[in-house]
Amino acid sequence: MNHGVFGYIFVMALVTYLIRSLPLTLIRQEIKSPFIKSFLMYVPYATLAAMTFPAILTATNSVWSALAGFAAALVLAFMKKSLIMVAAGASAAVFVLELILLG
Repeated sequence: MNHGVFGYIFVMALVTYLIRSLPLTLIRQEIKSPFIKSFLMYVPYATLAAMTFPAILTATNSVWSALAGFAAALVLAFMKKSLIMVAAGASAAVFVLELILLG
């Protein structure tokens, strides 16, 4: 095994540790700004969406079936359906559109 790999792993571990520990050590009092609080509240959702959306578009044979599944998932989610129903509805929409496009 190349000895440079251990250096890369060490640097990655150090960077990961610093990213997680610096906010805890630098910000000790409660954040009072409503803008910063709301910004920090939406960061996980924005990050998840940014990572998930490109994967949605490339998960099927056609971008159109991927968009149909995404639209079905959005509609079902806004209708407050369960996670299982949203996933099943999106999968069904992709399946039907793929049958139409390929058939």
